[in-house]
Amino acid sequence: MTEDAVPASELYTPEFAANPYPAFARLRAEKPVCPISSPRFDSYLITRFDDAKAALIDPRLSKDLYGPGQEYLRIFGPNSEALNKNMLNADPPEHTRLRRIVSQAFAPRRVEALRPRVAEIVDNLLDKIIPQGQAELMHDFAIPLPMMVISHLLGIPETDHERVLDWTQVIRTSGSSGRSPAEDRAAVQEAQLRLHHYLVDLIQAKRAHPGDDMISALIDACEHGRQLSEPELVTTTFLLLFAGHQTTADFLGNATVALLTNPDQLDLLRAKPELLPSAIEELLRFDGPLPVASPRIATEDVEYQGVRIPRGSIVGVVINAANHDPAHFADPDRLDLRRVRGPHIGFGHGVHYCLGVSLARMEAQIAIEALLHRLPDLRLGVPVSQLRRLPAGSPFRGLLELPVEFTAGGEGAPSPVDGGAGAPPPIGSQRSPSTQAPVHTPEER
Repeated sequence: MTEDAVPASELYTPEFAANPYPAFARLRAEKPVCPISSPRFDSYLITRFDDAKAALIDPRLSKDLYGPGQEYLRIFGPNSEALNKNMLNADPPEHTRLRRIVSQAFAPRRVEALRPRVAEIVDNLLDKIIPQGQAELMHDFAIPLPMMVISHLLGIPETDHERVLDWTQVIRTSGSSGRSPAEDRAAVQEAQLRLHHYLVDLIQAKRAHPGDDMISALIDACEHGRQLSEPELVTTTFLLLFAGHQTTADFLGNATVALLTNPDQLDLLRAKPELLPSAIEELLRFDGPLPVASPRIATEDVEYQGVRIPRGSIVGVVINAANHDPAHFADPDRLDLRRVRGPHIGFGHGVHYCLGVSLARMEAQIAIEALLHRLPDLRLGVPVSQLRRLPAGSPFRGLLELPVEFTAGGEGAPSPVDGGAGAPPPIGSQRSPSTQAPVHTPEER
């Protein structure tokens, strides 16, 4: 690492966790390709939009963490290969082969068939909290919703949802539990092992008794010569499970805070519900759940903005910094639900573009529509500065808790079964997290 590397301790601070956008703006302006030094691993951060978009498709920046250098050992730990050696961490042609096998499960027609089930889950979750007049929206709504949806798609029995969610939350909330670093690493390793054993057993059960679910379809692909090995079957299932709920849950929390702290945009969305599809895109650009794309490895010396990135370096493409680049987005720190749908990279770019984009968009639209329709006076339960977020060094930007309040009993009726953006009664610019009160900081990217 070069002498001018920025120590992570100077960047990943509590203030950064609350609001990373001023730091991202400084990096874009002063060090658009920035070496970062940290105890976990050193890396180079790419923050400008054009560079980020180019890096996401640069074949010299490999996603194969399990190649000769075995970088996964220092990034994810010794037990990670059993779960993480999947298409997210692979290059073509391996990535192409693995993605082709699972892509049919996310075909628009199949995703659309899930719409009534998603709407049913949303309304059932809201039915439980509406009589209370308050809720912890992450635990009560944002996290269980996508978990239940992806479990339904994969074929995970409902009786197993709670323990599977517990294991994934240990991984998600690493660094925020109050445990020592060693204890935290041990807890994550234990959760990974338990998840691996569970998925192995579940796949065996599905092999004996297949169903109309994605795991059974993957088993069929494995057994009929379509080049899916048994380890790949397990790691692919894990990727779909974790990526299928993690980023959607964090997005729902971030989007809710963004709307509640930008009341003019919330009022606009209530008055013009037809804006909801474009609003989802703007909310993702504004404060996305995956601030930095998953790591890439330079397979040769590469240069961006005159900065040489040596062969073997880890490269982080900072999606949330790129999506606030004023060279591409007018007044980028402003939440503007009328913004013409721009080329944000919140879902990635290139061959690793989010595989579950149709499902994520549908879940987000149904969930936000229902929240604002059924809880018309929804408001934060604590000042925004008191919201607890994932730690600054987390690969995710999400909330640990989201206390909200509303009128007990609610005024809205259950949302329509189709969850369409134009169907319900009305549901609904201030500054971004960089200028408002502090807001605390697989899909494939």
